[in-house]
Amino acid sequence: MAYAPATEDLDRPVIWTVSVSRLSELFRDITLEYDHLATIEPINLGFDDAARHIRERMASERCDVVIAAGSNAAYLKGRLSAPVVVAKASGYDMMEALARARKVAEHIGVISYQSPLPALAEFSDTFGAAIFQRTYVTEQDARDRIRELKLAGVTAIVGAGLITDLAEEAGLTGIFVYSAASIRQAFDDALEVARQGAVDARRSRRTTLTDTQRARHGLNDLKGDSPAMEQLRQAVVLFAKSPATVLIEGETGTGKELAAQAIHRESPRSMGANRPFVAVNCGAVAESLLESELFGHEEGAFTGARRGGHAGLFEAANHGTLFLDEIGEMPLPLQTRLLRVLEEREVMRVGGTRPIAVNVRVISATHCDLEARVREGRFRADLYYRLAVLRLRIPALRARRIDVTPLAEWSLKHALAELGARPHPNLHAEIKACAGLLERYDWPGNVRELRNVMQRLALYLAAEPLQALTQAFVLKVAPELGKSAVAAPVEESLHEVMARFDGRRDEAAAYLGISRTTLWRKLKQGA
Repeated sequence: MAYAPATEDLDRPVIWTVSVSRLSELFRDITLEYDHLATIEPINLGFDDAARHIRERMASERCDVVIAAGSNAAYLKGRLSAPVVVAKASGYDMMEALARARKVAEHIGVISYQSPLPALAEFSDTFGAAIFQRTYVTEQDARDRIRELKLAGVTAIVGAGLITDLAEEAGLTGIFVYSAASIRQAFDDALEVARQGAVDARRSRRTTLTDTQRARHGLNDLKGDSPAMEQLRQAVVLFAKSPATVLIEGETGTGKELAAQAIHRESPRSMGANRPFVAVNCGAVAESLLESELFGHEEGAFTGARRGGHAGLFEAANHGTLFLDEIGEMPLPLQTRLLRVLEEREVMRVGGTRPIAVNVRVISATHCDLEARVREGRFRADLYYRLAVLRLRIPALRARRIDVTPLAEWSLKHALAELGARPHPNLHAEIKACAGLLERYDWPGNVRELRNVMQRLALYLAAEPLQALTQAFVLKVAPELGKSAVAAPVEESLHEVMARFDGRRDEAAAYLGISRTTLWRKLKQGA
């Protein structure tokens, strides 16, 4: 008979500890102190075996947090969807371990994962101990360092479980650096991570397809030094001064909501804590639900209507900004209601009879050609002109190729930081060396696609810290970048391209994938 967990078990965090060394014994001892707070299971595997085992089990089982240490933890962090809490030896642990080593050896080796410990030099001078410090990344590195230290006369080595096991295998004394207090701290951290994860999960389940918040992004998030982005930032500041509606146009992934939030942040409507920025994707919500979300409903207005009624997003955004993303996907009947709200500055809830005054600035966005939809009868002309008092076009990334490499570097550093990994010291130079590859690609998904690719690269770099960021490595991780950029549609003439960019030769040349000199020569030939 299968075991059916008790209700209280379902509510307890599930923690898996991962170790193949003597750390397993310490994990086991500390587990006894925490088994009333969580369901804790040891996994006596390491590195790839552990990662594969955990991924296979998580396909059908729940795991809230994984606890590991040293190189094993670093390996798992980039390979698991579950959060990994790293058990760390404290400074006191190291001092105590060195004191034990000093009793049995005159020459002591300390081997740490990736980074040396600067404070050890001071300890060596103070206590007159001969300490030889080394670092490692792989198990073979660790074996090589131990062999090297043994040849230098070292007889005791301080380190984590893998290091002490290998030291004793080599006939040396291994001094285990972790204490029970440090492992208890890791368990406490794991419980907190699990608790926060449960809170986030409950919050996520309550979240609808709308997003009510204070705008998190501002001008500084509209990154890029190209003339197009400088003009965009200037337009944001200018438009923020006006209460008029704004229509933001741009391809998917260009950052239309970032621009909307920046306009709100720069405007008087962002002053104070009660000036909300409310966003809804009109293409992601069913028509019947979208009507209720936007305008609210009264009790009994329809089957399943909330008792006491429900305020809509216009009411939620009162005195603030309502961002209507993918406005071109709004059904025609709702377009009529939206136009009335914009003109009358009052909203009528579904099933209601009393108009409610609202003071809301509307910013809308679209990736489609709204003028074409107006001609096709799929979008109301009067609503289009009401929404587009001010118009803002977000340039595609391929139209500002000089921004690609700096954006890639910023995104990669940000992605590494989210993984708890440090950028390689030569990262800037390595990114510059890949500039040609990055800038030749057309980036159909724009900045969003660029950030996704950098997150993918960060995952591999965090897992293999010694890996250089070469063009070959980038192509291995993101083979789509090997596709050359399409210069411009065949049927699009040079003069049409120049008109597209309002005569700005830098951006037109970047779009065509040619130099300004070549563009100038082609224009002269065509004159």
